[in-house]
Amino acid sequence: MYKIVKRDQIADNIFEFWINAPHVTKTGRAGQFVVLRIDENGERIPLTISATKGDDVRIVFMATGKTTQQLAAMQVGESIRDVAGPLGKPSDVKKWGRCAVIGGGVGIACLPILARELREAGNDVTGIIGARNEGLLLLEDELRDACDELVICTDDGSKGHHGYPADVLKEMVSDQILDAVWIIGPAIMMKITSLATFDSGIKTFVSLNPIMVDGTGMCGSCRVTIAGEMKFACVDGPEFDAHEVDWDELMNRQRTYTGQEKESLEHYHEHKCHCGDHQ
Repeated sequence: MYKIVKRDQIADNIFEFWINAPHVTKTGRAGQFVVLRIDENGERIPLTISATKGDDVRIVFMATGKTTQQLAAMQVGESIRDVAGPLGKPSDVKKWGRCAVIGGGVGIACLPILARELREAGNDVTGIIGARNEGLLLLEDELRDACDELVICTDDGSKGHHGYPADVLKEMVSDQILDAVWIIGPAIMMKITSLATFDSGIKTFVSLNPIMVDGTGMCGSCRVTIAGEMKFACVDGPEFDAHEVDWDELMNRQRTYTGQEKESLEHYHEHKCHCGDHQ
């Protein structure tokens, strides 16, 4: 059992949990993830390592489906049944030169640990983060400390650049000041943003988020096509070259269980305990 030692809601429907899991923090690095199971009957869900501190690992998630809403309802002092990890390959951190780390939505939470590792390796790091509005921006102060420069974008112009991270990336590419790029966020955001570097030869990494079950390469549910070859995101990734990803296949597969997910969420709300709701 793995105890929740800290819990905060850091944006609209977005939660930050610190979980005591020393086996993860001992070797966990940027780009890797854990697989959680709340209880013995629970679904296994993959969540990227956002940070580590001592024996505690941080995860950040949006409470959208049955399991993430159940997780969000948990409190400090309660325990999670399973935390498997660290899983996947770490980010390709080395001396690249000038790097950009780009996050959209909850993907922003994956950037601080990556930016710090890149800077420790001798790189100059620009962070670019985007959200629909100011209220959905995450971890700004932490990212400002982790990066040499931070650029904020909002779709509605409520803070920073009125537009998308892709706009800022295009300017940097045109100025020929980049050597490597990481993009983390929703699949459509990663696909569109990575087009900015497609013709430049700039190495561009994305962290893929396909359907995943066991996280060890046994079930095959997380298969993706990279440069025409089948790969398993859990063991071959989750980071891949953005320009080699079959994005249409990835997004089609992500929608496979939409109906079942909706049904599961409805069942959860119908049968969960409402004790104390009116206190």
